[in-house]
Amino acid sequence: MARILCVDDDPEIIALKQKILETAGHTVTACVSAEQAMHALDTQTFDAVVTDWRLGDGVGRSVVQSAKAHSSAPVIVVSGYVSEAFQAAEPLADLYLEKPVNPVELIKVMDTLLRKNLPSSEPVAGRAS
Repeated sequence: MARILCVDDDPEIIALKQKILETAGHTVTACVSAEQAMHALDTQTFDAVVTDWRLGDGVGRSVVQSAKAHSSAPVIVVSGYVSEAFQAAEPLADLYLEKPVNPVELIKVMDTLLRKNLPSSEPVAGRAS
């Protein structure tokens, strides 16, 4: 099980992403703004971050930069603006997925990135690595 920060300014989408990730066995902290996400990154540790690119109070770039500054946790941008996000200045996210994201694809790439980042003795989503 991994601790995942999930950021999206659309309450319905954040609830959907949270359900997808929790169903896969992860613990999710949901944030509906860049400000909330930045506070969470300052006060908690996460194994991964999933963020939208365009947020009501900011851009995903600030979330990606903060996540990368705090740890080596993988960062996935899930957005309808993937081409904009992909062309942004460093630091870049580890992966970009287009909205609407396929739940199976999100879990598959999340587990793959987590396996690469977690010590081999830690389980990913309840499975041994």
